[in-house]
Amino acid sequence: MGLNVTQLPMGEGGARQRLIAAIQGGLPLAPRPYAAIGECIGLSEQEVIEGIRELFEQQLLKRMGVVVRHRALGYRSNAMVVWDIPDERLDELGPCMGRFSFVTLCYHRPRHLPVWPYNLFTMIHGRDREEVLSRIDDLVASCGLEAVPHEALFSRRCFKQRGARYVAEARSVSDREARPLQAGEKVVI
Repeated sequence: MGLNVTQLPMGEGGARQRLIAAIQGGLPLAPRPYAAIGECIGLSEQEVIEGIRELFEQQLLKRMGVVVRHRALGYRSNAMVVWDIPDERLDELGPCMGRFSFVTLCYHRPRHLPVWPYNLFTMIHGRDREEVLSRIDDLVASCGLEAVPHEALFSRRCFKQRGARYVAEARSVSDREARPLQAGEKVVI
């Protein structure tokens, strides 16, 4: 019988919490990353794999992926575009904007009138300012936003970029030093 994460204690030191804490920062670059995680949190490699599978089945995990450092790939410009969407059109326009691959975040947030009229926030990345502005124009034309007030707030400096952390952790597995792969070794995922 495998590890049933729904039956694991949620409190301090529970296996479910330890598993989430261990993977939320990413997988270690090790020949057997699930074994390395298990070693750090007191589970077998198979228990880690089954635990992750169950977290997906319970829809507590949506996906596992990589964090791409977009600046290193040449995407040096980004803007949080704030929109003053009529409340009755949020359910229509939010999904319209969110379907574009260049929109990396799309959130409804409260207005703070009279100072801040904006209620929909989208993050758009591009290789340069002109590309970001062109993508904003594409959104406006495609979603019928010509009459919707908006502002593009371009980033000036990055102080921090990482995925969110939801479980307190002493040190995640990815923060630890993993030994380098030896010639011919493969990472098993």
